[in-house]
Amino acid sequence: MPKKRKNRGRGKGGKGKESIVQCDYCGALVPRSKAKKITRNVSIIDPQLARELRE
Repeated sequence: MPKKRKNRGRGKGGKGKESIVQCDYCGALVPRSKAKKITRNVSIIDPQLARELRE
């Protein structure tokens, strides 16, 4: 059966074992290199205050 990806969806290469992280959405345990890293931009300032500062 053919492989879909050369790296099996991981970025570790030949580094051996790595830690496992828990998925925020489904709770599955996934290797750290295989997990998708999500960065969210969270505004510290209240939206109404930001609108006032822009004006």
